[in-house]
Amino acid sequence: MVQKLGKHGDLDGVQYLLQQMKLEGVNCSEELFIDLISYYKDMGLAEQALKMFYRIRDLDCKPTVKIYNHLLDALLAENRFKMINPLYSNMKKDGVEPNVFTYNVLLKALCKNGHVDGARKLLKEMSNKGCAPDDVSYTTIVSSLCKGGKVQEAKEIAESFGAVVPVYNALISGYCRDCNFVEAFALLNEMAEKSVDANEITYTIVINALCDAGMVELSMAILGKMFFRGCEPNIYTFSSLIKGFVSRGRLNEGCDVWNRMVRVGVMPNTVAYNTLIHGLCSNSSMAEAVALLHEMEKRHRIPNVTTYSTLIDGFAKSKDLIGASEIWNRMIRSGCQPNVVAYTCMVDALCRVEMFDQAQDLIECMMQEKCTPNTLTFDTFITGLCHGGRVDWALKVFTSMGRYGCLPDTTTFNELLDGLFKSNCLEEAFGLFREMEKLEIKWNLTTCNTTIHGLCQLGRFKEALVVVGRMLRKGNKPDKITFNTLINAYCQHGDINRAIQLMDVMKAGEWRPDLVSYTCLVCGYCKWNDTDNATVLLQRVMDEGFAPNIASWEDLVRTLFSKYDIFYQESINKLDMVAGLSHRSSVH
Repeated sequence: MVQKLGKHGDLDGVQYLLQQMKLEGVNCSEELFIDLISYYKDMGLAEQALKMFYRIRDLDCKPTVKIYNHLLDALLAENRFKMINPLYSNMKKDGVEPNVFTYNVLLKALCKNGHVDGARKLLKEMSNKGCAPDDVSYTTIVSSLCKGGKVQEAKEIAESFGAVVPVYNALISGYCRDCNFVEAFALLNEMAEKSVDANEITYTIVINALCDAGMVELSMAILGKMFFRGCEPNIYTFSSLIKGFVSRGRLNEGCDVWNRMVRVGVMPNTVAYNTLIHGLCSNSSMAEAVALLHEMEKRHRIPNVTTYSTLIDGFAKSKDLIGASEIWNRMIRSGCQPNVVAYTCMVDALCRVEMFDQAQDLIECMMQEKCTPNTLTFDTFITGLCHGGRVDWALKVFTSMGRYGCLPDTTTFNELLDGLFKSNCLEEAFGLFREMEKLEIKWNLTTCNTTIHGLCQLGRFKEALVVVGRMLRKGNKPDKITFNTLINAYCQHGDINRAIQLMDVMKAGEWRPDLVSYTCLVCGYCKWNDTDNATVLLQRVMDEGFAPNIASWEDLVRTLFSKYDIFYQESINKLDMVAGLSHRSSVH
């Protein structure tokens, strides 16, 4: 009866039966008490299980090491670290000797709580008490050290005992996290030399890290090695490879991996479908992405909120509100509850077609559906308003963010600054700067470039240079956009020599002048009618392997024609003057 009620989550009924057992003098066995702890653990009620444990003697049940272990494990599952140590102390008071499972739970608790040094001391305590650490004990310590960036220290511990596959996996994962593939491959070779067979987890860790680092060809070589050693790749292996290809725009190769996965009998799961759908959406292949959604449903792989959000985002970026709306409605009909990401993608879809009233209504709807908008939601709305020329509305949204418990971030300010400068609202822009400083919002490179560009466009060049000074003092290194903006501004103000000096600074540093840099100079020379230098520079651009764009040619041709017009007009005036003198001479 207790087991049936417990499995159905009727813990009140369980408590009633326990009381009946006590009244009727029926003993509670160790196995039944362990079952009770499991029921509480499954429902996330470890604290209630602990309270029940302190009544164990009332139920004529003696605490055993197995009961303590299950209770410690239940507390660990909910990260109830403060309760674990007192329970362990209680265990020692009861004279119950901990076993290797007890120590492993305590090791995991210490490591999860960031006390790796304490875990290492406990490892020594185990040995001193005659309880030899097992593979789980060492793997727990090694994994925790690797996650904390202490891979070399973890390796030294691993060398002190016969390392097993899970320990090797933890070390390889640590090196891959640091992109230290030389050491990761050395460990793979060491495993082969010691006849320790790498498993699919080992290879998948390496393949995933290589794909994240953009080395997809090398990851395919690892896949080949995996097949050669008779280790079958799993869904996570293939998903990593697909993600590696599609995230770099190599969609065809990603699809080839997908087809290979299906051929070898590995059926795609929801994560794999989402990965390929994301790649198709990023490539604007929306018809193919929707077809994959249909295939997913036919294969009984249930789309989740990530699937729908990815598709809505893809349609939003294509400015296809109808497509985004159809996916949104499909999501609602399927019973999938939209989260803040899905709502934000739909807000973006509405903003991109300037349906701002509907976007604001959707944000209000989020609140009614108990889905609180976050800063990204407001950043998306503000960006849409600014791009649509509704900076006044964007400022109102900015001031209302606090009502929703959201704080603006650097992106919020960057979008507003861009909108204000484009609308020539200098006072509001400088007020926003002061607000940034008040809220201690850090400038990033986009903040600086947006401000410098905005001031230069408005002819406030000296103020732009002040911002450059502040930018350098705040530790923000300029990039190509910064340099090109300033080069263009110098050229527009007739100080082309200063622009050339700035280009030399670019060459001396880590940046190299690009086509935009040269185009600004060519246009600058043309603006001030210096066609000789403009022509020389244009030739230099071509010599350096750049193809001048149409703006450079148009400016040069326009300037030459302008000079020709001036020369032509001067010649006509001179001819008129000569003709007039000749006429007067003939009369005399």
